[in-house]
Amino acid sequence: MSECSHDCGSCSANCSERQGAPDFTAPPHKWSNVKKVIGIVSGKGGVGKSMVTSLLACAMRNRGNNVGILDADITGPSIPKAFGIHEKALGNSDGIFPCQSSTGIDVMSVNLLLENEDDPVVWRGMLIANAVKQFWSDVIWEDEDYLFVDMPPGTGDVPLTVFQSLPVDGIIVVTSPQELVSMIVAKAVKMAEMMNIPVLGLVENMSYFHCPDNGKDYEIFGKSHIEEVAKEHGLKVLARMPIDPKIAEACDAGQIEALDDNPLDSMVDELEKILEEKSRERT
Repeated sequence: MSECSHDCGSCSANCSERQGAPDFTAPPHKWSNVKKVIGIVSGKGGVGKSMVTSLLACAMRNRGNNVGILDADITGPSIPKAFGIHEKALGNSDGIFPCQSSTGIDVMSVNLLLENEDDPVVWRGMLIANAVKQFWSDVIWEDEDYLFVDMPPGTGDVPLTVFQSLPVDGIIVVTSPQELVSMIVAKAVKMAEMMNIPVLGLVENMSYFHCPDNGKDYEIFGKSHIEEVAKEHGLKVLARMPIDPKIAEACDAGQIEALDDNPLDSMVDELEKILEEKSRERT
């Protein structure tokens, strides 16, 4: 454990040195009803967090759950595009209403508030963090069994804000097969431990390419190290996702919900079981 810096905004709520620290918890909207909040994180960019978030939301929706996605990647939002949502989020004096996808998934993203989808968000960290809190407190998440939070890479302002302000039930760490995956996972896991947030498991993206011509699997980005890393941290591997051009094409076309073969369908039962176990542990 590193020496306490007395900056209570950067450590867990159960820190033994904490004295009279402020409460960063953000209340949900009075009309919101969210049962489970799950963060999708990674220690680096480009590993497919938004794709995993979208596919997992679709898998949960296909099981009959009410699902929402809070796009916390304020400067690089991509969730609306994956779902083909181009209209603007509406609101009134009571609050902001998320947009809905074709299958009824609620989505809130900064892109749903900008005048033009390709306008850049040039904000400093505090403004970005406050926007994420508003997506929780000001948006009416009316009846969500699962709210997935798609976070930007790293361990900066937004993950810190989400972990401190939202009632996160657990996080899923997204990785890729490269050698540096061990360091990436370690950073995300250690931050979660510091903030007293359960790590539900790992999802490895771009694990292999299944050749349709000969039926063989090729590890394009090298041999996977996910099992060793999972064992090192005492975690479960929830899924290994292949490189599949059909998924990328569906995201680009805004048709992620139309995929016939969702690679994350098989992990839903395991995820629900882990969430139930974690819930019992916390009570």
